[in-house]
Amino acid sequence: MNDLPRPAIDHVPSTDDEGRNLTGSIVNDLGRAIVTQTYTSKQAFPTEAALCQLYSASRPVVREAVKMLTAKGLLFARKRAGTVVQPEESWNLLDPDVLRWMLERDFSIDLMIDFTEIRMAIEPRAAMLAAQTSNGKQRRAIIDAIDRMFAAERGEDALEADIGFHIAVLEASNNRFLRQFTDLIDTTLRFSIRRTNEYKGVPRASARDHQKVAEAIAAGDARLAGARMHDLIRDALDLLLAAGKQPPRP
Repeated sequence: MNDLPRPAIDHVPSTDDEGRNLTGSIVNDLGRAIVTQTYTSKQAFPTEAALCQLYSASRPVVREAVKMLTAKGLLFARKRAGTVVQPEESWNLLDPDVLRWMLERDFSIDLMIDFTEIRMAIEPRAAMLAAQTSNGKQRRAIIDAIDRMFAAERGEDALEADIGFHIAVLEASNNRFLRQFTDLIDTTLRFSIRRTNEYKGVPRASARDHQKVAEAIAAGDARLAGARMHDLIRDALDLLLAAGKQPPRP
């Protein structure tokens, strides 16, 4: 238990906002510790009292943190057996926090490939729907992201603009389920874009290739918008497969 880094908080919070901040710190620390196997399903998880002492937190704060980690599939409470760590196959991989913790541990090309496969299933359809259903404000957000990509001179600016484009397309799909993937896409693209750009040997993604998708959406051409988004993500998938020494996929 002492191996777990303690948050830089010296007292129990006295307000609701501070309580939420401390809860968030505990969730982040414990979640990362579980994903990086500081705690595993083969060992005892700290008791509530031990966690209260470790984080200088009240029992309600610790209980809320454990409840949140349980909802993410990382913990499970057993009667008379305490709280136990769940194996990886039980984790909610669609939870942005869980995915972020996984990406922060040793880099996994297989994880990046799996995620890009999910993008192939989601984003071309989102682009098609955006071409059919988006309003002027939503299309403006897509064009603004493209403008930022062209204007970006430093890597971080280009990264934010690239992510902004993909999020804007999901939002413009006007599909309530596709919109639920915005946080997941945001979280993972912060890792995958840098990797694919490295493999491609360029400092940033091609603004022109992204612009082609935006132009098809703006023109209301659903088929072309979907095909161009498919090609955009397919390029990233091919780079990852090659880097992972895996055969091409259909």
